[in-house]
Amino acid sequence: NLNLGELDLTTDEFILDEVDSKAGVDLRQYSKQVESELQRIEQASIKDYIKESQNIALLHNQITACDSILERMEGMLSGFQSDLSSISSEIQTLQQQSVSMNVRLKNRQAVRSHLSQLVDELVVPGAMISTILDSPVTEQDFLEQLHELNNKINFAKELSFRETLACSDIQDIVDRLKLKAVSKIREFILQKIYSFRKPMTNYQIPQNTLLKYRFFYQFLLANERTVAKEMRDEYVDTMSKIYYSYFKSYSGRLLKVQYEEVADKDDLMGVEDTAKKGFFSKPSLRSRNTIFTVGQRGGILSPAELEGPILVPHTAQRGDSRYPYETLFRSQHYALLDNGCREFLFLSDFFMVTGNAALDLFNSIMGKTLSMFLKSMSTYVSDCYDSIAVFLCIHIVLRFRAVTGKRSIPALDKYWEAVLELLWPRFELILEMNISSIRNTDPQKLGVLDTRPHYITRRYAEFSSAIVSINQTFPNERTNALLGQLLVEVENFVLKMAAEFPSRRDQLIFLMNNYDMMLSVLMERAADDSKEVEGFQQLLLARTQEFIEEILSPPFGGMISFVKEAEALMEKGQLDRLKNDEARITQLVRGLSSSWKQSVEAMTSSGKHTHHHFLFVPQGALTQLIQYYHGFHKVLNQPTFRSLAVRSELINLHHLMVEVKKHKPNF
Repeated sequence: NLNLGELDLTTDEFILDEVDSKAGVDLRQYSKQVESELQRIEQASIKDYIKESQNIALLHNQITACDSILERMEGMLSGFQSDLSSISSEIQTLQQQSVSMNVRLKNRQAVRSHLSQLVDELVVPGAMISTILDSPVTEQDFLEQLHELNNKINFAKELSFRETLACSDIQDIVDRLKLKAVSKIREFILQKIYSFRKPMTNYQIPQNTLLKYRFFYQFLLANERTVAKEMRDEYVDTMSKIYYSYFKSYSGRLLKVQYEEVADKDDLMGVEDTAKKGFFSKPSLRSRNTIFTVGQRGGILSPAELEGPILVPHTAQRGDSRYPYETLFRSQHYALLDNGCREFLFLSDFFMVTGNAALDLFNSIMGKTLSMFLKSMSTYVSDCYDSIAVFLCIHIVLRFRAVTGKRSIPALDKYWEAVLELLWPRFELILEMNISSIRNTDPQKLGVLDTRPHYITRRYAEFSSAIVSINQTFPNERTNALLGQLLVEVENFVLKMAAEFPSRRDQLIFLMNNYDMMLSVLMERAADDSKEVEGFQQLLLARTQEFIEEILSPPFGGMISFVKEAEALMEKGQLDRLKNDEARITQLVRGLSSSWKQSVEAMTSSGKHTHHHFLFVPQGALTQLIQYYHGFHKVLNQPTFRSLAVRSELINLHHLMVEVKKHKPNF
């Protein structure tokens, strides 16, 4: 039997390998065998099918059932797909509805907010009504409700512009509350303004109270301009009168403690002390020199005194104290500065004004007082001849102007300028009068000649040093120019006075004494490098050198001229030209040998008659003498003169120096 193994119904291939391997087999026989085998297999296959028919039928039924189930599932899935499509459409619709509802909600909330605010603004609470009607204006509740009322008034105005019907419901009650508030505020402010008028009132207290309730004026200005203007006018009128009355009274009382002795037109630098001795002339100042000396008066410009407490006139009168004009001026204007700054700040704050409006309001209050000050000052200045007082007042104003500038208060700027326009020309006029007085001085009318420092030059030195020291902080070119003119006239005056002395020696002593005195005063009070100091140093040095030559000339003039002549010839190499002057040299040597001690003693004693500042001059002369004698030795030691027998009679230079040192301590 041909064993084909398990039946494989799925293949269509025939295996012919074995047929090929059995070549030579009878094909017919083989064909029948194959056919038989196939039939067998077919029969076996049928038996297998029959045997498995139940399973196959069951499988068929199962397949049919699965197909039915799959069909139903397909239907269900198609239904799900249709339902999902419908749900997606519904979700989209719901989303659109949600967005629309959200917009409507926001709109309604916005409307509710506006309506709520509108209703709140339209409603006038009972608490506001009772507070405005019954509470004192000084209570905090009144101030708070006044703010609320102001808001409602502004809201009502806004609604009236939009022609809102609801506005008419509250307009009447708001107007009545406004009138009541205006009435109470007006009464309160007037009461405070009238309190300024009470005697001895410290008006800063009611001012501070008004500042605390500055909103009252703001309310009036916004809601009742007529009443606001009435309040402002009343305040301006009241304070204008108060300041005018106070400063008029204060200025008048200050003048009662001024020095009774003041400078007049005859108290000038070039006027001689004996000029005012007439029977009917008023008593002269205790010392005219005090007019030109700053002394302690300059202390008024120190920060401590400049911004110190003002003078209290009745206290000064009780103590019998008297003051120069600049002290009264300082006190008066510091009071003005202090009150003016405070008033300007109050006006700007309470009346809510700035810039030119603030300045105009300030001037409407202080203008009358400032005019009174300027008029009073003009009267004083027109008859004032105290240049230092005027100059100190100028510098007080310059410093006060700087103070108001630092405080950013422009209210008094124009007043300071007006004061300076009064003071500067007067100071320049007085200075020019002093310059003219020195220029026109006649030396022959100034009494007995004296080599000591002249009182006119002392006046100049004191005055010039005072002006220069004061002028350093705020330099002024016009002042410097006038001081330059004054310096020229003083130098000319000193030269004119010196010319009155018959001897050149006395002339030089006078010049040196005056130059030294002026230099000492200037260096003490002014800068060491000032123009005046430098000029007098040069003049003093030149006159000192000339004086030394003058006192050496009588006893030692011959030797000095010989030394100068010989040294000049030595420089040219022509010393031999003096070889024939043996007689002259002999006379000089013997004269020196016999009289030099007496000559030195004479010089030292003459030094005692000069001014005490010039005790160093004879010392300089002795030093110069040693230098000349050293030169004399040097010339005679030249080969040209070594053969001279008289050389042995020369004074030993060392002995001369020792002797000179003996005399130096005398000075």
